[in-house]
Parts: sequence; C-alpha cells; structure tokens
Amino acid sequence: MPTVNADTEILFKELKRTFTDEEFEELCFDYGIELEETTSERQMAAKEGGDKTKLKELSDKPIYRIDIPANRYDMLCVEGISRALKAYLETEKAPEYKVVMPEKGKLHKLHVKPETGAIRPYVVAAILRDVTFDQSRYDSFIELQDKLHNNICRLVREYCRLLSIFRVLKESNRKRTLVAIGTHDLDTIEGPFSYEALPPKEINFVPLNQTRSMNGEELMNFYETDRKLSKFLHIIRDAPRYPIIYDNKRRVLSLPPIINSDHSKIKLSTKNVFIECTATDLTKAKIVLNTVVTMYSQYCAQKFSVEPVEVVQADGTATVFPDLSERKVRAEVEYINRSIGVTLGADEISRLLEKMSLRTNVSDDKKALDVFVPPTRSDILHACDVMEDVAIAFGFNNIKETTPKASTVAVPQPINKLTDSLRRELALAGYTEVLTFTLCSHDENFANINKKDNGEAVRLANPKSLEYQVVRTSLLPGLLKTIYANGHYPLPLKVFEVSDVVFKDDSPQYERRSRNQRNLCAMYSNTTSGLEGVHGLLDRLMTKLSVPLVKVGESKGYYIKESENPTFFPGRRADVYFNNEVVGSFGIVHPEVLHKFGIKFPCTGLEINVEPFL
Repeated sequence: MPTVNADTEILFKELKRTFTDEEFEELCFDYGIELEETTSERQMAAKEGGDKTKLKELSDKPIYRIDIPANRYDMLCVEGISRALKAYLETEKAPEYKVVMPEKGKLHKLHVKPETGAIRPYVVAAILRDVTFDQSRYDSFIELQDKLHNNICRLVREYCRLLSIFRVLKESNRKRTLVAIGTHDLDTIEGPFSYEALPPKEINFVPLNQTRSMNGEELMNFYETDRKLSKFLHIIRDAPRYPIIYDNKRRVLSLPPIINSDHSKIKLSTKNVFIECTATDLTKAKIVLNTVVTMYSQYCAQKFSVEPVEVVQADGTATVFPDLSERKVRAEVEYINRSIGVTLGADEISRLLEKMSLRTNVSDDKKALDVFVPPTRSDILHACDVMEDVAIAFGFNNIKETTPKASTVAVPQPINKLTDSLRRELALAGYTEVLTFTLCSHDENFANINKKDNGEAVRLANPKSLEYQVVRTSLLPGLLKTIYANGHYPLPLKVFEVSDVVFKDDSPQYERRSRNQRNLCAMYSNTTSGLEGVHGLLDRLMTKLSVPLVKVGESKGYYIKESENPTFFPGRRADVYFNNEVVGSFGIVHPEVLHKFGIKFPCTGLEINVEPFL
C-alpha cells in the first residue's frame, strides 16, 4: 500500500478547513484510506539515521503520512487526496476535465519509428499549458511520478518457493518496466518529436543534472554505481538498440526508461510542460498519462484543461492523446442494496456516488443507474466497484447489523478433509509443503519430464509468457523447480504438495470440457536416491488410509508393479495400483529429467491420484 506524505498546511488549505489529528484520522477511515502517523521532515530524517548536524535545518511542520489503496492512482499526491475528500465532504464537486485544442489549431506530433517495437513499443503524450509552479507544487509533481513508477508502472514477479523455513519470496525490482514517465519544458524544445530506437554508440546527450555529453554505453557505465538509477539499467542495457526521443532539431528529450536530458528539464519557472510516457503496456501508459495531467491541470491558467498530442505510428495511423472521456458503467439498484444490506432509492444512491466523484444518470424506472467514470478513476471496472463506493459514501458504520436469515453448520468437503489428513501425515514424516503455480510451460509439463503430449492438457489460447502456456497435468515439474531453486540449502530436501491438476474431458457432466483431479506428490533429494524412503512413505500413507497391501492382480487393496513411466529411471520405477487401477507411480527421477531442470543431486518422486481413496 503506497504512502503519501502530505504537508498539513497545504492539505488544509486545499480542503478549506482545518482538522485535529483525531478528526482527520476518522475522515480517512470513513473514506477507506488510513492516516498512518503524524510526523515532520526532521522526525523522518532522524528515524532514517540522518546527519544530526543537518537535522536542525529541517522543518518541524506537521506532515500526515497517508496510506492509499494500491489501485487509487488518483490519490498518490496531495492534489488528488484533497480533491477526493472535498467531493466526499460535499464542499466542492468533482471537476470536469477538458481536452483543449491549441490556439493555432495545430497539434504537436510525436512520430514513432518501427524499430521501437522490438524494445518499448508504445508512447503517449500530452501538454499542460500556462502552468504555475511553486516549490511545493514542483515537489508534488516530481513525487507523483515516483509514486506511479513504484506502483502501476512496475512489474513485480513473485517466486513462491518452499513454505516454512524454506520459504523464499523474491521481488525483482521492475520499476518503470511497464511505463516510464518523461516531463519536459516545452519552451526549450521544438516539435514535431520522434520516438526512435538507436544503437547505444549513436546516442549522445547530456543527462539530467550533468555537465558532459555521453553516448549510450558511457551513460550505462556512469550510472551503474548510482543508488537510484542503477536499479533501472537492466531494463534496456543488453538490448542492441536503446529507445530515445528527439525534438525537431535532434535534441534529446529522454532515454526511457533511464533518464531525461538536462536540456529540457523542468524548473520552477517552467510554464508549458510536455509529458511523454513510453511503455510496454498501452493501457497502463494511458492511465499514467491521464493521472498526471488530471492531477496537475488544476495549476493551468485554464484549470483542468489539457492540450492533446498526436502520436503517429510507423504505419501512418495516428491517435490523439490523452483520452479524458468518461466511461459508462451500469449498476442495478437492487444489486447495490442487496450487496450492502441497505434499502436506498436510486436518487439517494446517485447523491452518494457524487460524494465519490462519480456522475450518474438514474433510469426512468428508478431501477438502475448509469455511472459515468472520470479519467481519474481507473479503479472502477464493474458494478461491484460502484457498489463499494456507495457503501463507503453511505458509511460502513451506518449499515445496521442483522441476523443471517439462514443458519447452517459448515463441514469440509470430503476431498478437502482427505487432503488435510494426508498433508498432516506427510508433514509428520518430515516433508515440507510447497505451493507451486497451476500454470507452467508446455516443455515443463511434457518434454522436460520425458512425456509426450497426448492432447490431455488445457492450453491457454493467448499466453502472455512462455512460462505459462498450459494448465499442469502433473505436480512433479513444480516440485522439481522448487528443488532446483533451493539447491543452496543443506540436503536432504524433502518436499510435498497436495493440489489439483487439470485434464481436458469432453464428458457431458463437465460443462467446461475439463476436470480437476486432486494429486499428491512428494520429492526427496539427497546425495543418494532414497528410493526406499519414498517407498516407505507410500506404505505409511496407505496404512493411514486403511488400505491393505495385496498380491499383484488382487482387488480391495494396493500393490506396486514395474512401471514404464519415462520420468523415472528404468528398473527403479513402479506403478501404484488400487483396486487393480493405476493411481500413480514412483521411482528415481531419470538423469535426463534432472539435467533439464538443472538439478545436480539424485531425486526420488512419488505422485498419486488421491480421489479413488475417498
């Protein structure tokens, strides 16, 4: 959850009234944000262990640290917070944002070269005219860009490895990966502009706040020790071409997503601001651009007005940005009342939504509302989001408590009850539970475990990554990846997972033409195979399930028989039979499989379908 530092003097001036800390904390709570603490510049510097001699120079003016929901990008600055709260307090209506054509009627153009498609294919832009900055506005303008870079512009990858003492959660630093924002003094540059991709040695300019010109390679070497910018170099460093934006006189505006040019930097005296956002995700680029221009257009001479820019693609198609039009979402009155637990009329719901900066039209029969979502509210996607805003405006504390109309006693589903029992036994046997991804690559699910694709896997029609192409049909690949990722831990590694796999099934009872199957998988890795240990684990599980060991070919029990499963080593593999039906297999993992997963130690695995034991 992002935190915004709001100077109370500026915030109260915008809200046109003052609050005590308790009053403002209650207001934040009612709106769905949270006042984390009241502090000051000096106190924050002291907590960070700043130079004590410089602490006296810092301000003691009170600052509110406000936690904002991660999807409320419009509230990542004081301007957005005050605008939302003024509408909530009904002291001022939400503004209407306008796209205004330039006086001469000719739009600035930004031409996109085809080479950019290979590294950073999208760009959007807009202009703020006749802006008046002071120090606090300038600082807020810069801070909003940083907040956006830390949130919507950022790609976060989470690798969930082993739970318990082996749990590793890695978060790669992906700020600016999706979107990078560049802001420039328009009076220092001249359009039309061009967005290109050039070899690093062909790029030369003076980076922001520097004095000498550098080419692309020199710039990368120069900033690799920089505490802030070094985090972003990897995004383009190894690419054969770097994205670059030029003006009409071939003066560099920015090298996205790394740094802007010193030539076009924003100053307190800047009056006209050119804003460009380069991206790998066009939707997020448009949201970021809309957020920046709507927040700071209040400082334009013509308040809440934005001058558009025409972006011309390599194929000649042109699009004008930004799009500040409202989106329409329809919400039923009955759905809103039923979801919240109230009985409100359509007109009252309309009034409550105005408190949340949402304009509405009530249908003639008073049964529905058309909600017009402004460009600042990208978090509104569905009628449920509208319902949530109605609940906030009504006040959660004002919803009357009621006794449920039905009384039931919850019991676990049989398959989940069995699963919990098996998890307990595996944990008692010294194994650690892991939770791996349901989606995996096609090779991981088949080729990497020496299996052929017989058409049983559910495929994604349009996978965004090679890592997530199919829904897994086995738990083994996930455990093998976990063993590889945790190979630096002391041996032995003993892990298990009891989760669903998915198979295509055209049987009439499966509406979605697929079915889930609950599997159990355990993996043992050490300097020796440990086959006898996994075999013993199977016997232990069967004992706890009250399933007796019977002779080969007999029913009413389980037995094992030599397997042909190619995932395991010949002569050291077996199928598990229950009531004369194969329910799984176990064995020493084949060296070819281990090599494909990068594992250097022997592994023995067991995987069975647990549903027949219900």
